[in-house]
Amino acid sequence: MARKHKKTVINALRLERYAAEGKSIAHLEDGKTILVEGAVPGDIAEVMVMKNKKNYAEGKALKIVTPSPDRVTPFCDHFGICGGCKWQMLPYDKQLEYKQIQVTDQLTRIGHIDLPPIEPIAGSAQQQYYRNKLEFTFSTQEYLTREEIAAAGDAEIERKPALGFHAPGMFDKVVDIKTCYLQQEPTNKIKNLLRDLAFRHDLPFYDHRQQQGWLRNVIIRIATTGEVMVNLIVQHQREELKMILDTLLQEVPEITSLHYTINPKLNDTINDLKVETYSGKGYIEEYLEEFRFKISPKSFFQTNTRQAEELYRITRDFAGLTGQEVVYDLYCGTGSIGIFLSKGAKKIIGIELIADAIEDAKLNAEWNGLEHCRFYAGDVADIATDAFFEEHGRPDVIITDPPRAGMHEKLVQQLLRMRAPRVVYVSCNPATQARDLQLLDEAYKVIRLQPVDMFPHTHHIENVALLELR
Repeated sequence: MARKHKKTVINALRLERYAAEGKSIAHLEDGKTILVEGAVPGDIAEVMVMKNKKNYAEGKALKIVTPSPDRVTPFCDHFGICGGCKWQMLPYDKQLEYKQIQVTDQLTRIGHIDLPPIEPIAGSAQQQYYRNKLEFTFSTQEYLTREEIAAAGDAEIERKPALGFHAPGMFDKVVDIKTCYLQQEPTNKIKNLLRDLAFRHDLPFYDHRQQQGWLRNVIIRIATTGEVMVNLIVQHQREELKMILDTLLQEVPEITSLHYTINPKLNDTINDLKVETYSGKGYIEEYLEEFRFKISPKSFFQTNTRQAEELYRITRDFAGLTGQEVVYDLYCGTGSIGIFLSKGAKKIIGIELIADAIEDAKLNAEWNGLEHCRFYAGDVADIATDAFFEEHGRPDVIITDPPRAGMHEKLVQQLLRMRAPRVVYVSCNPATQARDLQLLDEAYKVIRLQPVDMFPHTHHIENVALLELR
């Protein structure tokens, strides 16, 4: 072993098997388990030990000494730098295998409850260009690799402005992205045109450390209908804004809805800001099966449209609707799951904290002529009371799709009191889902489990669970 920056470096460590969250497992000389980031099973890697606890350690791969035989050549020039698609070096079937292991491990290790066999993971038909939304950031500070910095030697490093993704763990430095394979064209055309215009007209990129500048972000959405929405976020009004927007419309005729947002704040969120429509109808339209959805600049919508259909089909199958059920869609967002299930339900009741999302949900229900769908704004844990159920009907089926943190404990207790015959739990984090399933175990038995891959080339995984009242 050698020492580097006062941390232990292991020169040749063999990674044995997959753990979770993109990490792999190895064992140190004393037998202690180490979780390693940046390597895959079968690799022999040079690993820096970042944390060394009593029962386990955590490390980061500095260099792959001998690559795993499972590795393939990544298709993106930015692989390993931007941090967006960390698993491009693995064939897709191997990615699915590891995600299946992750779901199985987390549900059994954390849940400690009786589980049915976990069904084979539903992979994504598209592994490139599958996203319908991307956000790129302007920065005065281009991210440079260690090799690029070392090549400069003693010369002063001059960082150029960049347009792309934040470098992992860095708020002020951005990886300059030329070609991204996450979203179809004209995404790269739009992004590269904006960069060229900024350089050509000497327009200031935003300095995230000094919190000054002009060009901040651009958000691009593309629907399967072919409609394209662009929202350019700038720090303040400036006469060149019109020139940029007009050039976008002229050079990229695919744009159907063009917006801009003035953001003078210190953070990048635009939920509390007014989005100005410069051209077009102000929104784009998307379809999930035959259901039509309005997507505004601030709307939430599942990022992988085609795989969202698969996720919702599984949810609908698990719900087992006959047309007579009252269905509660908790954490309903813009109502997409409830609307997708609506043809099989007597009534859909959706609840969501974000008021703007509920307005979109109501409009989406109206667009689809669904008079039996009702949506309410409020904290699910507070609004789902006995009085609410008495007014709107007790649920026969509950659909819950919480954020990564899982369900609030108040809601778990409310579900135990409600005792709906069936609960379908859609999770983007099997670890917190396992915790919640354990809490629900006193009243519910897990009947089916189905992992779904929404994000190829990442370690993220969704899982759908069907629970029935004991």
